Amino acid sequence: MNDQTVAALLTEVKRLADAVERLAGPPPAVNDWEAADCFVWAPARLHLQPVKRPNRVALGLIRGVDHVRDILHENTLRFAEGFAANNVLLWGARGMGKSSLVKAVHADIIKTNGIALKLVEVHREDISTLPALLEIIKDAPHRIVVFCDDLSFDHDDTAYKSLKAALDGGVEGRPDNVLFYATSNRRHLLPRHMMENEQSTAINPSEAVEEKVSLSDRFGLWLGFHKCSQDDYLTMIDGYAAHFALPLPREQLHHEALEWATTRGGRSGRVAWQYIQDLAGRLRISTDRD
Repeated sequence: MNDQTVAALLTEVKRLADAVERLAGPPPAVNDWEAADCFVWAPARLHLQPVKRPNRVALGLIRGVDHVRDILHENTLRFAEGFAANNVLLWGARGMGKSSLVKAVHADIIKTNGIALKLVEVHREDISTLPALLEIIKDAPHRIVVFCDDLSFDHDDTAYKSLKAALDGGVEGRPDNVLFYATSNRRHLLPRHMMENEQSTAINPSEAVEEKVSLSDRFGLWLGFHKCSQDDYLTMIDGYAAHFALPLPREQLHHEALEWATTRGGRSGRVAWQYIQDLAGRLRISTDRD
């Protein structure tokens, strides 16, 4: 076999090896728990993507939900300290700070108590990959809150079964170092029409509904968020304005904020923040939350 033939064979072998490697996909990434406090789950690579600058506000800026804030903070702190705690479903009105509260409580516990608590966000469409995530994080040297924002399920969606098993079921059960937090506009995570359809088409309607409604029962704490009153809304506005030192007379501030809410069709924490963003922009004042 001459040198030219050998070279051709080596080239062909390399080409085949490259093709097999491409078919196999990228190797699982190395997950570094010290890279950040917050991570986003990327199931395609079995990777926990570090988030260097999480999008969150200070806990003191979240107003009008004092009762649920205190409950969530206490539950999270107990878990971070190694004691018993419940999975939490934060449900209710849009824009009232459900996801902001989860992130703010997490940051506050790290800052105030010096505990290396980790937050891992799972996108709604990746719920079915929870078993793979739990396999990775169960041996982590930290306590971890797995967080899913805007969680809900529609007709023919079976991903909720993965979540049910991860929350409470299965032979192995939920790892001791993992807690689940989820936010949703729906208390039972399912649209009312879907529950009614189950009742009208199932052989045993009550069992069909119970199968899906039981998912929310796996969360030990249900924290409800309701539409805010005008006083609560203006309290949020005042808190933001004081924090960012926005030099606008209180009467004018309130007038503009109420007018802003009217144009948005309602009052909420999100609407209050959007007004403050607009005002700060007009005044050329930074609202960098870091």
